[in-house]
Amino acid sequence: MKRIALTRERIYLIVAITILVLWVAPYFILGEHAHIRIHDNLDSNVAWYKVLVDSRQLFGSLQANIPQIINGELSRNALYSEYYGIVELFRLFPPVIAYGLNQAISRFFAFLGMYLLLKKYVITEEKQGLIRVISALTFALIPFWPNGMLSILGMPLALWAFLNIRHREQTVISFVTITLLPFYSTFMLGFFFFLSALGIFWLVDVIRTKKPQWRLFFSIAYMTLIYLAIEYRQLGSLIFSHEKTNRSEFFESKNNLMQTILLIFKNYIVGHNQDETLFGIIILPVSMIALVIVISQKSWQKEKLFIGLHLANFLLSVWYAFWWYDGWVPLKEKFGILNTFNFSRYHYLRPMIIYVLFALSLQILWRYQKKWRTTAVVFALLQVIVLIPSNEQIWYHSSPSFGEFYAEKEFADIKKFIGKPVEDYRVASIGLHPAIAQYNGMYTLDTYNNFYPLSYKHQFRKIMAPELAKNKTLASYFDQWGGRCYLFVDELGKNYLFSKHSSVVVRHLDLNMKAFKQMGGEYILSAVPIENAKENQLELQKVFQSKEAFWKIYLYKVI
Repeated sequence: MKRIALTRERIYLIVAITILVLWVAPYFILGEHAHIRIHDNLDSNVAWYKVLVDSRQLFGSLQANIPQIINGELSRNALYSEYYGIVELFRLFPPVIAYGLNQAISRFFAFLGMYLLLKKYVITEEKQGLIRVISALTFALIPFWPNGMLSILGMPLALWAFLNIRHREQTVISFVTITLLPFYSTFMLGFFFFLSALGIFWLVDVIRTKKPQWRLFFSIAYMTLIYLAIEYRQLGSLIFSHEKTNRSEFFESKNNLMQTILLIFKNYIVGHNQDETLFGIIILPVSMIALVIVISQKSWQKEKLFIGLHLANFLLSVWYAFWWYDGWVPLKEKFGILNTFNFSRYHYLRPMIIYVLFALSLQILWRYQKKWRTTAVVFALLQVIVLIPSNEQIWYHSSPSFGEFYAEKEFADIKKFIGKPVEDYRVASIGLHPAIAQYNGMYTLDTYNNFYPLSYKHQFRKIMAPELAKNKTLASYFDQWGGRCYLFVDELGKNYLFSKHSSVVVRHLDLNMKAFKQMGGEYILSAVPIENAKENQLELQKVFQSKEAFWKIYLYKVI
């Protein structure tokens, strides 16, 4: 029977890996025709990798800047460390292939890590291989934020390794794991929260067992030191740079108590856009059914992990929601670190917690009665079905493809028409992301970045001050955050995706072109026509359009 169970589990593993291969195959088959997430991806990170590699500042000093962005005032330290695996992929491969490889690597190790964790420490019964495999597969298929690499998806693998170290088992491979993971994940956007939570676990473990647990403590410290070494740029900026950045004006704790309570349940059921789990449709009801079974059987002691994960999942949503509660404002004003560092991101632990909870819920159903085993399998398969539409080729099928978004041929025509070296003039965009111009090698006054000089933000604001005066929402969006240092226009709002088929026209543009020229601005790339261009000292040079591009670009020159 044991042999049959192992054979079946191997079949399940082969099927799961085949599904993962099919999941990522479109990036390599479709190439630039592949559809890819735009938000916090094509509009930023993907372009940053290309700009960073092209800038020849990949290994630049701590004082180096990126000349192509915001008049060279963007610090090299604001972009990813050269030791991150994703940066290497974009250095070695064409962007779409690099992106596809990142998806493949992240999802494979997500599957492997969750499977190993469940097999050894959670779902240990041999006959429950299907639960282990399908829970690991569903975790690996979640619509994660790709630029985080294994920041979220690698947590189960890291936890498996740390638990091994604690139990003095598979020590060598576990230390290799925690040594290599930092090179394919981020500290600030993932593992800071995991390691600090693990530190609390270590402290509780010491109190509970009355043993120092030095192996676990030093392994946590060891992984933290590797991250700090990799993140030496950000560390250097924090220690040696005294210049204020746009993070100094990051004020988002403005929800009242009722909004905060609603946000608790929104985050609990729907999640955050960077760690979506598709929890609410299948996993939530399954976990609640399992909870009812536990209560009815009074098996609290036996299912302590299940109960604890239920509680932790909800409390993380409470923590996330209350981070944006306006009651925090006095404290955030007093301690700058509470503005410059986003401590709400402990919610990044939720995907791992939710899918371990899913596995435990299926196990409880499986054990309850024989006839419930079929129900458990059905629920597991339904979660796979729920995740299928989240594949980028399906989810973003109505958005521009990679090639349509970056419109390389169209921008090559624009640069040829301008007829000057790109470093000799500056552009800004209206109605489209500045990352597109950056990806195509143009030097931009606008950008999307969370770490640039506050003085530049204030200088750039002067250009669109008349537009922000018309729209309090846009003014608040820019003034209280400013990560998107864009030319905001009242008539367009926060829409930067106007296709070549759009009928929108800007009729009442009011920009401070004197401020624009003082910053070196010469051209504006607009995705929509500007009716009162002359009133803004702008002259239409040419309209660019191509079959391969999503945009119709109106090139205006300052006169």
